[in-house]
Amino acid sequence: MKTFDQLAKRWELRPIRNCPGRFVVHTSNACLTPQELLGAEAGVQIFNLSSAKDTVLVAQLEGGGLISYQRVDGTYLHTLNTNEGFKRKLIDLGIEF
Repeated sequence: MKTFDQLAKRWELRPIRNCPGRFVVHTSNACLTPQELLGAEAGVQIFNLSSAKDTVLVAQLEGGGLISYQRVDGTYLHTLNTNEGFKRKLIDLGIEF
């Protein structure tokens, strides 16, 4: 299983404004799935929420978690989160994890 630190070293991260502990993961392939980003063994849960326009995919990692948004066009927006940022965003989305 990948860790927050491993992913932070591998990908370009940009902090999300006014969201401490949350970062957008920049990849050259917008169609890269969370499983491809994390590895096939990653436990990714899928949520369709009334509070989010996109499908939300969540994977807990050592040191944080990945929250990805699958857009209608099949592309993804991936966010890498520290433990604190991960917990805060899950609460914001109404996801019990």
